[in-house]
Amino acid sequence: MAFVAAILFAGCASWNKTQKGAAAGTATGGAAGAVIGRASGNTALGAIIGATVGGAAGAVIGNEMDKQAEEIQRNVPDARVERVGEGIVVEFNSNILFGFDQSGLSDEAKTNLDKLVLVLNSYDETDIEIQGHTDSRGSEAYNQNLSIQRAGAVSNYLSQKGISSLRLTVRGFGENTPRYDNSSAEGRRQNRRVEFLITANEKMKAEAEKEAAK
Repeated sequence: MAFVAAILFAGCASWNKTQKGAAAGTATGGAAGAVIGRASGNTALGAIIGATVGGAAGAVIGNEMDKQAEEIQRNVPDARVERVGEGIVVEFNSNILFGFDQSGLSDEAKTNLDKLVLVLNSYDETDIEIQGHTDSRGSEAYNQNLSIQRAGAVSNYLSQKGISSLRLTVRGFGENTPRYDNSSAEGRRQNRRVEFLITANEKMKAEAEKEAAK
């Protein structure tokens, strides 16, 4: 639990006491990740903490994620890359991936995703959750469907480019988990985003345990 708490309080300094207490009072693993994600409104943070291994094995995984994050940042300059715990969050806003109110990938999107695919294929012992998000304009039902369509379009493209579908999970959150201020045009633009959550798969976790035991 100490490892989860360290990530929690380092990454969520702006939380109030209720939010911190709700997360800190939860068990480790997936349950902790789910509560942390709900409390913070940050689904990426919650999902990554839910996949946490911790201990010496977690440090091994973290080192590999450091390398991968650096490669993504270097090769995909249009992406926002963030290291969180034992995972990576890669964020593209919809201006890069989609036309307004569309779910078909633009040529610019394909160029950027091609760059990302090169790195993802180099680190094939990871799972990738693709999360779609929208701003608050339009109905909640419409935005939910649009977020799923956009995340699905990205997942399908990655599969076509050689990323195993077994590594991919698609989720749509519509307008329900904004990271930016929906009251401004810039905030709405940033909320129209797709996030990639990169975490260790079971093979990487097992290898990290063996490495840590040496």
